[in-house]
Amino acid sequence: MRIALGVEYDGRPYCGWQSQAEGQTVQDAMQAALSQIAGAPISVIAAGRTDTGVHALEQVIHFDTQAERPLTAWVRGANALLPDSIAVRWAHLVPDEFHARFSAHGRSYRYLLINRPVRPAIQAGKAGWFYAPLDVAAMQAAAQCLLGEHDFSAFRASQCQAKSPVKTLNKLDIYLDGEMLVFDVSANAFLHHMVRNLVGCLVYVGKGKYSPEWLAGVLESRERRLAAPTFSPDGLYLRRIQYDAKWGLPQEQE
Repeated sequence: MRIALGVEYDGRPYCGWQSQAEGQTVQDAMQAALSQIAGAPISVIAAGRTDTGVHALEQVIHFDTQAERPLTAWVRGANALLPDSIAVRWAHLVPDEFHARFSAHGRSYRYLLINRPVRPAIQAGKAGWFYAPLDVAAMQAAAQCLLGEHDFSAFRASQCQAKSPVKTLNKLDIYLDGEMLVFDVSANAFLHHMVRNLVGCLVYVGKGKYSPEWLAGVLESRERRLAAPTFSPDGLYLRRIQYDAKWGLPQEQE
């Protein structure tokens, strides 16, 4: 049988999602816990990889097992075995043709950026930080050129393994909530470091280093060297994976 899980995690203690030889990844922790419940090795597949220090509000994974267990065992049982920084939110039985990655038709991220002169303590590691005032209106204006289908090579990490740099950005909302600047980004798929590179460029615009029109030129250039440095992973959250309603996943609304 095939089971899908919704998982949230604090990415700070881990070297990203993807299993590595040295361990200490979210995938390693998930597989160890689920294998104990199943009484046999379990291998999981995720909707998308997250980097070191990146968090998830709802990562979606699937795995196959012959173990007959109630769905509650894959939630409460796993949570009893997982570290405090990882929690299974829900479990759902899915058809064999469901695939956490390939059945997804969209992904949403949120970036939280504290904008104040002094660094945060309580939210350290959970939000990015920028000390100088940012012009939110300029950032919002710059973001408009990114919407739609484009070649996002200028915002792509050199180690990105995506087959194509062409993606469709459906939403890039930027708004201020007190001293917290929020970036909500949705696309059909993302390139490696794409969101953090976009945030870095938008901060350049916000602090007045470049005009909003500069970002359109960076996009058109397809040259990573012309864009801003990759921004901190601290405030980045994988927010939601979008699937067709036919799978019946018990996801919360955004």
